[in-house]
Amino acid sequence: MKKLGLATALLLAMTGAQAYQFEVQGQSEYIDTTVNDKDFTGGVQGTYYLKNVDSSKGPLAEAAFLNQASNVSLAYNFSQLDAGVDVHNFGAKAEAYVPTPYVPAYASVSYSHTILDGKVGNPDNKGDRYSLEVGALPTQNFLVAVGYTSVADQVALDAFNVMGNGAAKAVAEAATIGEDQDAITARAKYVGGIDGTNMSLAFESGIVYGDATAYQLKTDLYLNPQLSVGASYAESSFDATPDSAWGANVNYFITPAIAVGASYVNANSKAANDTQTVGVNAKFRF
Repeated sequence: MKKLGLATALLLAMTGAQAYQFEVQGQSEYIDTTVNDKDFTGGVQGTYYLKNVDSSKGPLAEAAFLNQASNVSLAYNFSQLDAGVDVHNFGAKAEAYVPTPYVPAYASVSYSHTILDGKVGNPDNKGDRYSLEVGALPTQNFLVAVGYTSVADQVALDAFNVMGNGAAKAVAEAATIGEDQDAITARAKYVGGIDGTNMSLAFESGIVYGDATAYQLKTDLYLNPQLSVGASYAESSFDATPDSAWGANVNYFITPAIAVGASYVNANSKAANDTQTVGVNAKFRF
């Protein structure tokens, strides 16, 4: 019976089922910086939703958000740098949407652990970070949240930030928090349809206030529920990171269960290293 159930789940995924409870995402990036030339990263993330996610309405990429789907996730990223360091990131995260008599409430908690394995004389290092967010959805498909992040060591990266926004932005965010080790965060997200069309728009903004300050803006245009194009911009006041970074991405669901995408980030700096990244990703839902 267990084998029959697994076979049925896989068949539904491959034939375009409109509901899912698991999502597996893989990602890889090519990174070109002033000191690390032609590096590559890879990562994987698995998410389990406590209830089936209905993907029949709205953009497929935003199905979990539109359903206010509580979930737990695990993530792992790896990179091998020309500078002589192997980087391992491990992460665990839980998100909860809770109905109340007033508006839906939101909470999330995450933990990431980073290991720097030094080569050719470089020292080893490691670090932990913890994050907590609370928020609410004052109107439909509109989330506002504030949070607190503790970074015991500046080398500690958010494994989920790497998966969602790429290595360059994740490194800049960790450096922005800096020696203060503590940061206050705030973000807002909205997804809505464009009247009279099959199109939708998504907006997301965020700010991190630690040793320095950084903010990020993202927008995605869903030309239909399957296909989207997006742009992003990030800026940091910390001198040892790129001053600004802009990016572009495209994502396409081949079926409601299988998606592929590509991204590009260009980060410019006056005092640190310029960085360019090109990424590819894939998702599988069942």
